[in-house]
Amino acid sequence: MAVVTMRQLLESGVHFGHQTRRWNPKMKRFIMTERNGIYIIDLQQSLAYIDRSYAFVKETVAKGGVVMFVGTKKQAQEAIAEQATRVGMPYVNQRWLGGMLTNFQTVHQRINRLKELDDVDFDTVAGSGRTKKELLQMKREHAKLEKTLGGIREMSKVPSAVWIVDTNKEHLAVEEARKLRIPIIGILDSNCDPDLVDFPIPGNDDAIRAVGLLTRVVADAVAEGLVARSGSKATDGDESVGAEEPLAEWERELLQGDAEKTAAAATGDAVAETPASEATGAAAEAPQAEAAAEAATDAPAEAPAAETAAAEAPAEAAAEEPAAEATAVEAEADKKD
Repeated sequence: MAVVTMRQLLESGVHFGHQTRRWNPKMKRFIMTERNGIYIIDLQQSLAYIDRSYAFVKETVAKGGVVMFVGTKKQAQEAIAEQATRVGMPYVNQRWLGGMLTNFQTVHQRINRLKELDDVDFDTVAGSGRTKKELLQMKREHAKLEKTLGGIREMSKVPSAVWIVDTNKEHLAVEEARKLRIPIIGILDSNCDPDLVDFPIPGNDDAIRAVGLLTRVVADAVAEGLVARSGSKATDGDESVGAEEPLAEWERELLQGDAEKTAAAATGDAVAETPASEATGAAAEAPQAEAAAEAATDAPAEAPAAETAAAEAPAEAAAEEPAAEATAVEAEADKKD
């Protein structure tokens, strides 16, 4: 099944480019024709590039990667925040701060500051140990950090890939990603440079519906990658859960405890069975030992009896020989007489 259909692309206006006077000659291979002073993008190529980008994003997330969604123009802000939140990925839909990728160590410190301010109750002055003015200043700082860094508060390292809407407007994000060799997936309008993007998707980056459709496709690829990731973990035995939804932390701990109890019970049964088998073997060997002892006792008693019989046999033979000789002598004497 196709990731997206030609009808969906046409209905969303993905095929509309910029005016002919505002084009980048490098985009010529993606342009099908010109109509009423506006370039028309070849959607057949767009479909092929969408499938390629979809497969890349899915594979990246399945291997444990993170995809950052970037789009600060008004047409993209809502779609970027909605789709990135749906799949639990970081996003930037306000102002791109310089060094957000190349100087992430400093940015991460500001993220920690934002998390600290999340725990402060700005409405309670009494008992806070701060003045009303200090709380007001902290509240303004929190609002500012939330606006610029709220979308990446859970990001602990630089992303594995970046999804960018309008590479011309987000040129800082493109430069930083290229400097760190982070793969870029982006929408290429007729005025963009395709050489800056690793996985281009030719299309309209100004229409709200077009941006929303393509961003949703990338988010769907992320969702499939997450399902594949959790499925592979369950197959390897790391998690015994379904691939559709990851377990909560307390559920994982509960399952882990049950597994440990089962293993302990199995070990106890094995230990109990070992002495029992040894006792059974000893009981079976005891009668055999007694029988052997009786046989050994009977054998010496029978042996002297056999020797006595053997000794008596020569004695009787010796006694019979003189008697026979005496009888023969008497017979000869009778003949002479």
